Amino acid sequence: MRFIAFDLETTGTVPGVDQIVEIGAVRFINGQPEAVFATLVDPQRAIPPGASKVNGITDDMVKGKPTIESLLGSLAEFCGDDFMIAHNAPFDAQFLISDVKKFETAAPKGLILDTLPIARKVFPGLPNYKLGTLVQHLKIPTTDFHRAEEDATYAGHLFMNMVKRISIGGQAPQIANLVALTGKPELRFPQIVRQPKQMDFFGGF
Repeated sequence: MRFIAFDLETTGTVPGVDQIVEIGAVRFINGQPEAVFATLVDPQRAIPPGASKVNGITDDMVKGKPTIESLLGSLAEFCGDDFMIAHNAPFDAQFLISDVKKFETAAPKGLILDTLPIARKVFPGLPNYKLGTLVQHLKIPTTDFHRAEEDATYAGHLFMNMVKRISIGGQAPQIANLVALTGKPELRFPQIVRQPKQMDFFGGF
């Protein structure tokens, strides 16, 4: 099984208003991380103290880092058409969707699976379904939380653990069955074909 686990850190919770300050995308092959796309992002605005308190990312850390517009194409190339997973995926996806539309850039082509609703069904009865709670429940080794690469890696291990638990006879479930397990419509990034700017010429002959 091959997929991309991803996570973002942001300046707040509102896509299109708040900005991405860190991207973490980890390619898993046969259950193990094989490649990483991870970078801080200059939001070109001050990071609110509340956001810095959560993720530890400060204005000084992102100063001079690439902007999201300059990174989206490289992220799309890294992800290709592999399917993608994230914990509470719609939150992270909407930030990227907002910027892909704004800058009319390439985007990953694979469908996006949310590990959160799957976890609720695979692990019933937990006090909550935060990524940290699930990671602790499964005894997945950890370092930092609320940093994009680390959280993406944890989500990838969580996903593989769940796939193993719901596999039948060693056969992993089909992607369509995993989508159905989320109870949500299929989620994908928009594929935008950038139109050349047309110039209007006025005047008679």
